Amino acid sequence: MRMMLTGGALLALAARTALAQSEPPAEAAPRPRLEDRADGYCEFVRGVADADAALELAPEVYASIGVVNAGEASGGVGTTGLGEPKPRVTAGLSYDFVGLYRGSALRKRAEAECRRQRAVAMLEAAVHQGSGLGEDAALAARARVLDEALPRAEELVTALRNDLRDGRSTLEELNAVQVRLDGLRALATTTALARERLAGRPRVAEGQRMETLLEELRTADDTVESYSGGLRRAEAWELSLRGGYDKVFDVDQGTPLSGQLMLSYDLGDLWQGSANARAREGRRRATLQDVTGVPQRVAELMAELRALQHTEEGRLREVSTLVTDLEGQLREVESLQTREVRRFRDYLLLELTRLRAEQAYLRAHVESLATFVGAGKP
Repeated sequence: MRMMLTGGALLALAARTALAQSEPPAEAAPRPRLEDRADGYCEFVRGVADADAALELAPEVYASIGVVNAGEASGGVGTTGLGEPKPRVTAGLSYDFVGLYRGSALRKRAEAECRRQRAVAMLEAAVHQGSGLGEDAALAARARVLDEALPRAEELVTALRNDLRDGRSTLEELNAVQVRLDGLRALATTTALARERLAGRPRVAEGQRMETLLEELRTADDTVESYSGGLRRAEAWELSLRGGYDKVFDVDQGTPLSGQLMLSYDLGDLWQGSANARAREGRRRATLQDVTGVPQRVAELMAELRALQHTEEGRLREVSTLVTDLEGQLREVESLQTREVRRFRDYLLLELTRLRAEQAYLRAHVESLATFVGAGKP
């Protein structure tokens, strides 16, 4: 149902009402900065919004040609519509001021869709990495320890080979140290391969919390629905200014111009508010209830990461105890200068290198996991 009203007195009231319909609440806090993994999608939705907003923000050009009853066209009280139909030409511009709100809302909804997609992309990347999430920093820490220690280990084995050639060591001693060196080399190779494997997967920036990304996803999705509801309610309003050339041929008109200010309101808007509220709440619940959706898969991943974090914390305590014990033994044998003690010292150095590499890996892994799942550091 449309109610047609004219008059300049309604302009301010209609404009204020149209701009206020279902405006989303102001954001209380700045959004977290997210790595842009959705630039293509953002460009798409912004382009679509700009295309739609261009039609809302620009005026319409109209033109028509036809015939009218000359008596009716001349108007006046007591006038009878008699005579031949007269040709009539009209042309001009029409502008709907509610389009200002709709165009702005379309662009703001596109920005909310962009934020939502960024959060989804980051969460999908985390899910794709699975239990390997946070392992990149741990592998880098292990690699640093091995890179620093391997040259020294090579020197120890080379010196032992020289001692064997000169008869100052035995083959069993060389083999024992050589096995430890080969273990360190294998660990370094495994670490390098693991880092290359992770480099091929979508990356999740260090310091990103899964809960923060989930909250950003929920907030952005709710904002999208809020703007969509506002656009639906704006369809009930029209506040247009129309004017231009209006010529009826063979009729004395003076100045053949016309103008009209029109406000229309669809009474269905009175029931739209509750329907939009139900739609907004239903969308929120549907997102949470989707067993195959991103929030559910992230919840499963976080449970897995928390269990892994607990296990790695236990291993870190055990390895740290072993490192402390071996460092104490190494300090005790450093002061002794016998050949047997020196061989034992070399063995301790290689074993201590392996444990320090594992300790660095576990410490960095636990810290990364604590960041992602939001738990405190051990």
